[in-house]
Amino acid sequence: MKFLIVILFIAAAQSCNDDETPNYAPPEQADVAVNFYLTTPDQSSLIALQDTNIFPLASNNNSTIAVNENQQFQVIDGFGFSLTGGSAQVINNMASAQRSSLLNELFGNGQDDIAASYLRISIGASDLDATVFSYNDLPSGQTDPNLDNFSIGPDMANLIPVLTEIIAINPDLKILGSPWSAPTWMKTNGATIGGELKPEFYSVYADYFVKYVQAMQAQGITIDAITVQNEPENPFNNPSMVMTAGQQANFIGNHLGPAFTAASITTKIIAFDHNPDNTNFPIAVLNDDTANAFIDGSAFHLYAGQINNLSLVKNAHPDKNIYFTEQWIQAPGNFEEDIRWHFRELIIGATRNWSKNVLEWNLAANPNNGPFTDGGCTQCLGAVTIDGNNVTRNSAYYIIGQAAKFVPVNSIRIESNYITDLPNVAFLTPNDEIVVIVLNNTDTQKTFNINVQSEPITTILPAGSVGTYVW
Repeated sequence: MKFLIVILFIAAAQSCNDDETPNYAPPEQADVAVNFYLTTPDQSSLIALQDTNIFPLASNNNSTIAVNENQQFQVIDGFGFSLTGGSAQVINNMASAQRSSLLNELFGNGQDDIAASYLRISIGASDLDATVFSYNDLPSGQTDPNLDNFSIGPDMANLIPVLTEIIAINPDLKILGSPWSAPTWMKTNGATIGGELKPEFYSVYADYFVKYVQAMQAQGITIDAITVQNEPENPFNNPSMVMTAGQQANFIGNHLGPAFTAASITTKIIAFDHNPDNTNFPIAVLNDDTANAFIDGSAFHLYAGQINNLSLVKNAHPDKNIYFTEQWIQAPGNFEEDIRWHFRELIIGATRNWSKNVLEWNLAANPNNGPFTDGGCTQCLGAVTIDGNNVTRNSAYYIIGQAAKFVPVNSIRIESNYITDLPNVAFLTPNDEIVVIVLNNTDTQKTFNINVQSEPITTILPAGSVGTYVW
């Protein structure tokens, strides 16, 4: 009798289980008109086109990313890197053929290229230059209010030749310029580290920017935008300069903006250029009516704060743009951790929070993470490491490539629902392709759906991997 009861209980349990959790047959591999490019944490696949793990959508219980191309957000300006002076130096020191091959791979549109479309460069030296310099260095105690000694000569050795070669490959490349410091004679402490801009030199420094944009234009280099000060709340870098929100509003509204207007310069002026833990700074600058009239938007890094805070600034001033201009990867790097964090927070997170671009810091370095200044970053891993003519491609190369290769300039972000395990972002390209970038933000393989009106799919992403899907 007991045996019979056990048998009946098992049969009843199986019947209940069958009713509540139906077993769907695994999807059959079939041709779909969708290209799927995969990058995995173990680097067995690196922006590689797949011919498996993508199927026509069939009835299932999977999570679904729903894409709505009719709901549109910001226009994308591009994805790329910071071309520091040190980056330009190690690239320029390569043999001509190897340098040309690398630059075409980085900025070209060929099958094996990653099509980077945006660069940030420093106005004067950054901390990833071999030495500290400005475009108007003078002996201690001297000043040059007419900027008679202004010269971009220090950039002529490496930066400008490399930029010229890049622009020949991609004439539509967008370039952002950012100063780490004003010339020391304009500063309160007379030093390259810290200090503030002396009020009596506000107009002179505005003219310095004018001369910079004009000098670069004379070299065939169009500066699309400038930020007023890199990390204005950071007085510790070499070089660096502090600039409060009030000082920045005054400088832009009463000096830089009018100087650009008088010189017929259309280069965009972007505020802040620091972390979103202090959104009060860019909002305060934008709240200044005089400055606001000259400002295109605000720029951010993510060394503190939350990426969602970018939307707080956008919501406060919906008519102003958002940019993401810098994030380092610490040498020697951890590919698995790097791609997960940078895709979740930047490629996906920044663009879902209105950013028009995403830039990694920095493009290239030597095996010792140099060149860098005395007091500059000693552990900043380049997207590529260059040792003579040998190139090692690091995590930032693939982070940018997985987006830039498929999301060209003037693409538009479109609506897709956010799933914690499957962070994602969707775009509509100028060629009317739909691109969806998805991160598997878990330690297990995920099967899920992407519902795009033209051709819904089911797909599989390995743990910690990133997929770019192109319709």
